[in-house]
Amino acid sequence: MRPFHPLFIIEAFIKIFPFIPVTLATMAGTVFFGGLIGLGLAAAKLTKKPALVAAVDTYIYIIRCIPSIVLLFIVYYGLPELLKSSGIDINDSSKWFFVITTFSILFSATMAEVFRTAYEAVDKGQREAALASGLTEWQSFRRIVAPQALAVALPNFANSLVKLMKEGSLSYTIGMIDVMGKGQLLIGINHGSYGLETYIALMAIYWILTVILEQIFNRTEQRLTKGKREIAFGR
Repeated sequence: MRPFHPLFIIEAFIKIFPFIPVTLATMAGTVFFGGLIGLGLAAAKLTKKPALVAAVDTYIYIIRCIPSIVLLFIVYYGLPELLKSSGIDINDSSKWFFVITTFSILFSATMAEVFRTAYEAVDKGQREAALASGLTEWQSFRRIVAPQALAVALPNFANSLVKLMKEGSLSYTIGMIDVMGKGQLLIGINHGSYGLETYIALMAIYWILTVILEQIFNRTEQRLTKGKREIAFGR
């Protein structure tokens, strides 16, 4: 059995590091499209219309019950066949397209509940007071409701983003070369050797990315809730 080679961890880290932008781009695309879909779903639930609420709840329930890797394979192998029957050929599409589509669907289900609960957490009296003071519906939302809802949503959004980053590592299973994909390539190039060292390097990279994300969101949350803290402490 080949002995453990600590120095290869550094070598693997250096080789994998340049692929971090691919992982981050995947996250950004997923947050954009998944966030938009989630926002629409949340808005539909907030209408309180029984048919819309039932449809959104059904969507969220179904998506939450599907493992990420299963949905990824369904989208990657099934979507081209489904669209082909309609005369649309996407077989030559980038793997990034299938990854973004899959994780946007998954992310939207989570974001729908994050946005809805954040909006409902803001006291309705504040919106009514804003309207009574002469602000329009849009102005009251933008100036009063949205900043408070954002502060409420931020912790759950941060947790969802970290989870998304980790689940996104599954994209290597369809051949996408991101951080995890490059790690798997390294192991393959070395004929299965240095697997442990490579995975430790991957662990370090994901840990660093997670810490950076957490620090960004912690500081953002502190800024958003600064006024509340000052009132709470009587400043």
